Amino acid sequence: MNLLATFAQFFKAGGTYMYFILAVGVVIMAFVLERFWVIGRAGAVNCEKFTNDLTAKIAKGDMSAAADLCRRVKSPVGKVAHAILQRGDADDEQRLLNASDGAATIVLPPLSRRLPYLAMLANVSTLMGLMGTIFGLITAFSAVDAADPAQRSAFLAAGISEALNCTAFGLLVAVPTLLLHAFLVSKVERVVENVDYVSVRVIEAILRRPVARDRAA
Repeated sequence: MNLLATFAQFFKAGGTYMYFILAVGVVIMAFVLERFWVIGRAGAVNCEKFTNDLTAKIAKGDMSAAADLCRRVKSPVGKVAHAILQRGDADDEQRLLNASDGAATIVLPPLSRRLPYLAMLANVSTLMGLMGTIFGLITAFSAVDAADPAQRSAFLAAGISEALNCTAFGLLVAVPTLLLHAFLVSKVERVVENVDYVSVRVIEAILRRPVARDRAA
């Protein structure tokens, strides 16, 4: 309870710009939660196990079972693998690569959607804090100039405290946002690496499969 009261006092002392920074923080939180949900689902598949199971079915020539396995995996890895299997009747490696690249172009960009906004909003939060500091200092010095000499030091201390609170709050929002942005970008890169890995393994398995084979549904 003391922590909450301390934060409330800190927030109130920061002035008007604290509300703008708070609004930016709420938007950031919404973006982060939504991206965690989307990227987390995309990366939830056990890529190594999925690839081994899939290539084993392809090696046996059971393309229908391989396609069913891909359809059950609701992630970019499964969708790209299924797109390759749909071209599995071709022995042309370039055609299989084109199918992989085309599917990846469709399923991967949505993972990075709105991530650049996090870095932008972190900068906005910092700049809002600095702007609050500047206007707080202007207000403080103006009040000091017009105040009674006996009260000038008190007005100056209160004004500087208000200005610095705004900067501190802006940084408190910006620094975690930048860290979360970097973490989410690394998760997206991991999904991209898994897609590349599965694509290479599946194409190799298709090119080496038995002559008698089914066509993927």
